[in-house]
Amino acid sequence: MKPGLTTTRIRLAAALVGALTITSTQAQQVRLPETAADVPGPAAGTNMTKEYVQMVGKMAYVWGYAMVNSHNRRAGFAYITSQNGNVPGWNGGTVPMAPVGYNAMLNDYIKPDQTFVACPNQDVAYGAGYFALDKEPIVFQVPDFGDRFWVYAIYDARTDEFAEIGKPYGTKPGFYMMVGPNWKGEKPEGISAVVRSSTELAFTAPRVFKGDNAEDTKAVQPVLSAVMFYPLSKFDGKMKTTDWSKVPHFPVPPGPGGETKWVQPEKYYEQLPSVMKLVPPLPGEESLYGWINSVFEAAEKDPEVKKALVESFVAADKELIAPLFQWKLNGRSAGNGWYSPVNNAQWGTDYLNRTGTAKSNMYDNKPNETKYIYRDDDSAGNQLNGKNNYTVTFPKGQEPPVKGFWSLTLYNEHHLFHPNALNRYSLGTKSMSFLQHNADGSLTLYFGNKSPGKDKETNWVPAPDGTFSLYIRCYWSEKAILDGSWMPPQVERVK
Repeated sequence: MKPGLTTTRIRLAAALVGALTITSTQAQQVRLPETAADVPGPAAGTNMTKEYVQMVGKMAYVWGYAMVNSHNRRAGFAYITSQNGNVPGWNGGTVPMAPVGYNAMLNDYIKPDQTFVACPNQDVAYGAGYFALDKEPIVFQVPDFGDRFWVYAIYDARTDEFAEIGKPYGTKPGFYMMVGPNWKGEKPEGISAVVRSSTELAFTAPRVFKGDNAEDTKAVQPVLSAVMFYPLSKFDGKMKTTDWSKVPHFPVPPGPGGETKWVQPEKYYEQLPSVMKLVPPLPGEESLYGWINSVFEAAEKDPEVKKALVESFVAADKELIAPLFQWKLNGRSAGNGWYSPVNNAQWGTDYLNRTGTAKSNMYDNKPNETKYIYRDDDSAGNQLNGKNNYTVTFPKGQEPPVKGFWSLTLYNEHHLFHPNALNRYSLGTKSMSFLQHNADGSLTLYFGNKSPGKDKETNWVPAPDGTFSLYIRCYWSEKAILDGSWMPPQVERVK
């Protein structure tokens, strides 16, 4: 090899190595996102097809349905009470209702003609109250319930429970306080504990078990009178009471039947953005907020985008929300033709189940507080109809295993009670004083429009002359219900 050629090659190799070294030195790692704020969002001004807008709109409708529902109910409480002296009362004489910041209680079972909420029960005396925790913390009282089952379900705007207050938790009598996400105060003297909501909106639905007889209705009144929620500024360390039987009844105009429609797709365009400003994203939801907001921002600038968005809400209400009223499309199988919600009152990002319950049965308790099991069909897969008679038979020792109580309720096509001459809408623990067991120790319950026979009427719940559904509640369930090893029996049509 010639010396000159060798020198040239060495120089070329050195230059190449040098170039690679420079390239390697100049390459810099792009900083990977570490927080939600580091992730870029949709670019403003991006063109959007009608199909894209409507895809996002339908998703936003399913996602935000429960939150818009909650805020509209709170607005309903505020409006109705403002028209009736801003005091607690019973709306239509049936539903406990109070100004925002307070609660009201029933002193007996909820009446069958209410339409405020679907799937009510006649096992407990209900209460209700909405709060705006950005205004002021709320104090709530726990009287001594003795051996009676009770639970204060307290929800945020997403319909998740954020407190564990009740008999299953061993909560002691005393004063407690709920605060909003931004509260930074000190726990006042005399307050046993503080619970915090992740949203400024909170709702409570206290439930206190009551037997189906006049004696227990009288016995429960002292504790019901002390179930009170009120602003911290009203707290003086003394247990307050209200005779709920003496609160005013608010008049209501006659309705079309069915639960009040709390989410109206035609108004969703105006309502969802306002709700999103009041409900901060859950961890990981920041990109979802950005995605939805980008379409609303485009709609503000383009009437055609707005029109497409509103159309998507109307379509979603019909195509995606309405079917969730069918129990077989709500939750998951619980065996033997029954279904049950999943993650109730602790939904997180389980938006489908959250929305399914908001549509069919707003404000579930958590599973350990209440397991809900429901169906529309008989064992042959045919819709339950009052023109037929049906039986549900629990074998001896196989009634729902609970520490609290259980019931089996019949609802009409609207998931509301069917008024009947027996004034009976459910059977269960509360009915044990009159239920008749079979000779072998089993328990058969009867459902249908016509009496199953005089000797069986103690165990009969009358049905409408049309479609209906059945609904089991298991309060403070044993492990066998929670893990699915206990299954409810089939619903058999009487031939």
